[in-house]
Amino acid sequence: MKTGTFELQNTDPSCKARRGTFHTKHGKVETPVFMPVGTQATVKSMSPAEMHELDCEILLGNTYHLNDRPGPDLIERLGGLHEFMGWDRAILTDSGGYQVFSLGSMNKITDEGVSFRSHSDGSKHFIGPKESMEIQRKLGSDIAMVFDECPPYPSEKEYACKAVRRTLDWAAICREAPRAEGQLFFGIAQGSVYADLREECAKALVDMEFDGYAIGGVSVGEPDELIIRGVEDTVDHLPVEKPRYLMGVGEMAQMVESVARGVDMFDCVMPTRQARNGTVSTRRGRYPVKAALYKEDTRPLEEGCTCYACKNFTRAYVRHLLNVGEILGLRLITMHNLHCYLEFMREMRKSIEEGRFAEFRAEFHAGYSVVCKEHVLNVKENN
Repeated sequence: MKTGTFELQNTDPSCKARRGTFHTKHGKVETPVFMPVGTQATVKSMSPAEMHELDCEILLGNTYHLNDRPGPDLIERLGGLHEFMGWDRAILTDSGGYQVFSLGSMNKITDEGVSFRSHSDGSKHFIGPKESMEIQRKLGSDIAMVFDECPPYPSEKEYACKAVRRTLDWAAICREAPRAEGQLFFGIAQGSVYADLREECAKALVDMEFDGYAIGGVSVGEPDELIIRGVEDTVDHLPVEKPRYLMGVGEMAQMVESVARGVDMFDCVMPTRQARNGTVSTRRGRYPVKAALYKEDTRPLEEGCTCYACKNFTRAYVRHLLNVGEILGLRLITMHNLHCYLEFMREMRKSIEEGRFAEFRAEFHAGYSVVCKEHVLNVKENN
């Protein structure tokens, strides 16, 4: 199948949920999909072989961080990002825009781009649309995101209007930039919480004919209901025949509701970052395995889970590893959390294929709480 082709295979009769396959230079990506974040050319604490065992089809790398260290010229000389990190499946690279804008007082924004200081050594840098796409060309990612301006929350409408204008001006420049062989470009729709701006931005990007489209500027501090509203205000203005990517959203309930509204792709640091803090993700919610009530708990991290950690170790053992500072503890939780997320997406895809997404959605919400209900009850009983 031709690189860049998005095959729409199934839609659910109850809503706008859809099942598809997106073809990249380094293989197919089954959607809806969750992309683990490998910010600095690695998914923290995980090897490529372990990511293969989890049947992960696509990872995310970050242009800002890879530009900072080790630098795109070095990565290009060493064969590109896939060769450099030993990963033979698809890679999406963020443009670096979110990172340079989030530096706040360390940056200066103009119509040409952003001047900023490196977070690592304070050195001065500049990234604009041309620079971002050139960095991503050297990295050789399968999907390169255009450089955009992500306004913070809250933002006055006047500021959001300026951000949309810059985003569209920069997208037009990015669209014409040189690209690596087989590299695909995704546009990013902005507009903050303003429905008319999101519609305007999305329609203008569609007219530019990108290979896929992202919904940006959500999950930047706004309440949950505004995240979903941002999806609703954007997604219907994006073409059916192209993949739709909701950037930076990784809460399971948000992903289910976004899939119901027609989103295909997600990324978030949540499963790996929370693992490093001792937090276990399950289909019924999260819980801190470091808590004292798990000291003698012989159950796996999640009952019924088939990941390596759950098949071989207990909560008591993982808690012990964390408490004595052994790296295996956070590795086991990371393995489990990623397995949990990827299996969750596989089950969601299957439910769409079989026309029972509404049932999957209802059962998930009935059993899920951000903090696992079982953990809350156990804390109350032990107090």
